[in-house]
Amino acid sequence: MARTVPIVAAALSGLLGLVVVACQPVPDPAPSARQDFTDNCAACHGDSGTGDGPAAAGLTRKPADLTGIAARNGGEFPMAQVMSTINGYFRPDSSEMPHFGDVLDSATVLVDTGDGIATPAPERLVALAEFLRGLQR
Repeated sequence: MARTVPIVAAALSGLLGLVVVACQPVPDPAPSARQDFTDNCAACHGDSGTGDGPAAAGLTRKPADLTGIAARNGGEFPMAQVMSTINGYFRPDSSEMPHFGDVLDSATVLVDTGDGIATPAPERLVALAEFLRGLQR
């Protein structure tokens, strides 16, 4: 009988551990790059990225046509500059674009922005920049 008590206690302890793990909230998955674009960019840049979003009319300067980034840069998509512009690190003083660094904060991934060096960057920021690369004409 004395030997049964520790076995039952161990089984109950293990069961309690499973209940605690099962009750932990499951984090929401990160939004897709398309969803981040829709939520953070489309109001000004438009659904297609051409700068014709519904909020564009109220801005001092017309939002950039995001489909021509590579064309404006000699056919190359400037990944580092695009990511820096999105997160707010690099931006002309005259820009009305808000900073999205906090919005896109996420786990980091290594990304080669074109210089051959793998640099850690927020995964959602990289994904959004890759999404914009896909919009290029």
